[in-house]
Order: sequence, then C-alpha cells, then structure tokens
Amino acid sequence: MTSIQQLLRDIDESPSGPEITAVFDFDGTIIAGYSATVFIREQFRRGDVSPREFLEIMGAMTNFGMGNLGFSGMMAVNAQFMRGIEEETYYEVGEQLYTRQIARRIYPESRALVNAHLSKGHTVAIISSATPYQVAPAAEDLGIEHVLCTHLEVANGKFTGAVVRPTCFGQGKVDAAEALAAEVNGDLDQSFFYSDSTDDQLLLERVGKPRALNPSEKLERLARKNKWPIASFGSRGRPSLGQFVRSIAATSSLVTSFIAGLPIYALTGSKRDSVNFSFSLFADTASALIGLELSVKGEENLWSHRPCVFVFNHQSKADVVIIAKLLRRDIAGIGKKEIKREQPLIGKVMEFGGVVFIDRANSKNAIDSIAPLIDTLRDEGKSVVLAPEGTRTVSPTLAPFKKGAFHIAMQAGVPIVPIVIRNAGDVAPKGDFVFRSATVDVEILPAVDTHDWSADTIDQHVTEVRNMFARSLGQPEQAVTTGTKRKPVRKKTPVKKKAAPRKKVAAKVTKATGKAPAVKKKAAAKSKVRPKAKPKSAK
Repeated sequence: MTSIQQLLRDIDESPSGPEITAVFDFDGTIIAGYSATVFIREQFRRGDVSPREFLEIMGAMTNFGMGNLGFSGMMAVNAQFMRGIEEETYYEVGEQLYTRQIARRIYPESRALVNAHLSKGHTVAIISSATPYQVAPAAEDLGIEHVLCTHLEVANGKFTGAVVRPTCFGQGKVDAAEALAAEVNGDLDQSFFYSDSTDDQLLLERVGKPRALNPSEKLERLARKNKWPIASFGSRGRPSLGQFVRSIAATSSLVTSFIAGLPIYALTGSKRDSVNFSFSLFADTASALIGLELSVKGEENLWSHRPCVFVFNHQSKADVVIIAKLLRRDIAGIGKKEIKREQPLIGKVMEFGGVVFIDRANSKNAIDSIAPLIDTLRDEGKSVVLAPEGTRTVSPTLAPFKKGAFHIAMQAGVPIVPIVIRNAGDVAPKGDFVFRSATVDVEILPAVDTHDWSADTIDQHVTEVRNMFARSLGQPEQAVTTGTKRKPVRKKTPVKKKAAPRKKVAAKVTKATGKAPAVKKKAAAKSKVRPKAKPKSAK
C-alpha cells in the first residue's frame, strides 16, 4: 500500500503548471459510497418517481452491476422518468443533498490530494459517469474548475427523458480527458488519474500516472499487476465497531466528567473550581477516547489576554473537545436551545458549566440571552468562546460571520482572540455521529483590541477579523469598506507572515464529447438553458 504522504510527495515532485492534468473519479474516489443512491432515494421521496418506477431503476442498476445492461442503457431507464422536470430543480436538489449528506462523505485524504495539485498549478478535474447535479456542488466546494460528466438531455429548460450520448463512461471518459488535455495544451502521458474501479481501466491505462484509491478487489489486482500506486482510506464510510463504541464513550464523558467534579463543589463551595476541574477532565478523557491530537501554533495567545472573547470557525461537533483541550478553564459560551430539549441531561450539564442557551431563530431574544456573558467577562473574569458562523459548516470554507461575539467583546471592553481550526472535519464532519482519530491543526492568532470600536464601525471590524481567518486558511478575503482601522494589541512574540492564498475558481461543467469541451460555469447553468449536444456514437 502507498501512504497518503507518498502520494502527496509524488505531486510535490511533479512539474508545475496547467499542462499537467489531475483527474479524479468521483464516487468511491473522492467520496465514500455512491451519490446515485442518495439521488434515487431523494427522487422517490420527492415523488419524482413512483414505487414501480423506483423498482425499475433499482432493477436496471442491478442488471448493470451483473453485466447484463450497459451504462447508457441504465442511465436511460432513470432519465425517462424525469421527463418534464425543470433542470434547475435538480441543481437545487443537488446542492441540498450535498449539504445534508454528500459533503460529509468526502475523504479528507482526497481533499488533500486535490489541494496539492491546485497548489502546483495543475489543471484539476472531476471526470465521472454521474450527472452534474451530483458532482458540481462537490467540485465547487473543493475548488475544482472542470467537471466532465454524463448529461441528461434538456430542451426549454426541462428534461426530455433522454440521455446525451456518448456518456462519460469507459471510452467516453478517455475522450473527455483527451479533450481537456488538448484544451490546456497538456499531455496525458504526464498526467494523474485517481479511480476506485476497473470501470475506469481504459483511462487508467491511458494516463502516465494512474492511482488506485480505495480500489475494488478487481482493481487492486489489476493495480498490483501493473505496479500502480494503491491507497485505501479509512477516514470515511462505514465506521468500525470500535469507532462507534469510542464515540459513545467520548460523548458520555461530558456528563461523567461533571459528575466527577461535584465533590469539589460540595466540599469547597466553589462552583468555579468544580467546573474547571470537570472541563479539563472532559477535554483529556474525550480526546483520549477519540484519538484526537492537536498541533497548535501561537499557543501563547491562549493565555496572554484573558479575559477575552475567543472566536473559532465551526466545522465539527469535535470542536467542543478541541476548544476544551485548548482553553482548559474559566470559560463560558453559548449553545442552541434545542440541546436542552433533545438532550436534557447534557443540557443541564452545559448550563451548570456556564453555557447560555439561545434561540437562533429569534435574533432579538438571542441578543437578550447573551447579555449575561458581558457580566461574566466584566465581573467574573471568565472568557467567552463563540463560533461567529453560528453553526457548523459542511466544508472548510468560511461562512459569513455574525456580530454577536463582536458586540460582546466591544461592550465588555475585552480583546477578540481568533482560534483557527483547519481540519476538525477529519474527526467528525457535520452530520456524522462517529468520531475518528486524527491530528487537528490549530492556529491561535494575535489578540485584536476592541477599545476603539463602535456600533458604526462594527461591520468593518467583523470583516477584518474574518479576513484574519481567511488568510490563515488560504481562502479569499472580503473587502473592507468604511470605518477606522482596527488597533492591534501589541504582540508579545513575532508572527510569521502567511503565503498569499490561492484563488478559488468556480466549477465548469462540461459535456462528455470527443471534441474540445464547451465550458460552462455551474452558476450560469441555473439561469441559462444548456444547449443540446448532438448525439454521436461512442468510440
């Protein structure tokens, strides 16, 4: 087996520039499992297919798997039941399903491979037999510009019930990859292709650097015969029994840790000492059970300006453990009120520990609810920790920042300390119950002084702090428009400057034809009708 580190070294040692293409299969390669099953279940749930039609689709998929039906024939069975549905509807469905189900299936290792190729300036593409409605949202999230896939025929903005041929399968993938290489003046003999299946054998044999990722048994045998690098990832997909048990134990340790701290409260009368003991115990116990390690830069900034308002980017339920392990003591925060209803025991423990519960659907009540946190900062000398995005995100891309944390800091007259968490999704992506072992990279940025802030300039300051996160994460910054410049807190240690972030580009969705692809942006696809491709025979 080839390690992810070796795969990344191979990329780093390869030539730079867009002439090198890096092409990824989607299902089973970038994501664990198959997006088609998610979409078919959604079609049935929406009523787009009847129970009889659903069974017919499943039968076609079975026959395809057994070799009794070709890929184009299988796609035609599904396409016929979509006749008359507006194409734009399925772009919206695709985005919703990506957020709810598919995003958490992305292998962190595959994301790392994509980022490594992008950093080298390679032309990166997803080439998939799936439809753009399945693939395009993931491509946009990953920063992949080119999507080569199978298209359904559209006329006047609606599906006709037919499939555009040739489909992006077998030789169709080879044709599409060659067309992309021609477009960028590339050479497939110097290019990478990552796949999990022998369905892609023709393209694996065509490129100079084939890679078998999470391979089927058949592909693994073929890869060993041809001495292709083989890598299997266990970071997604079906969890092991051990991972499941450890996840339950880690979640339960929040309650048991606070129970363990009650004797301190009973004997000393100090709720603060009791909570601090329990908070640290939970951090150490949960992280040990999960197998969570932290690689921290700027740790001195955790202690130099307390009390303060800590703000962090929120990717995962593992952030609770990460924050506890970082901050250790004298902390208050907020939580969504649903926790008290859905998990009453955990809700009581969190409330005892200083968490204020808010109704995120009612902004006025939410503001009134967090007012006591200002007193916590001023009178008790405790720090407050908040996620300005408001909720967990499905990807490392920053969401807009809300103003609550910044108003609290401004009114209490304390600094903002940004905590940048890079890969908490490796431990537990949004929507996933199971924790997986991982090392999470964290950077604690220098404190930001809030004494000269005002309500008139708060929007500017929120943008400036968000841009600090963006620079650290290598993401695009937002324009800062009006107001006075923020006054930085005097640094106690020098801080190294970050390299300029790479520019993120929107995905292009391309029909799989033997000609050089006519490229269209995904965003444009929602407002424009795609032209119908002329049918032609697959090579």
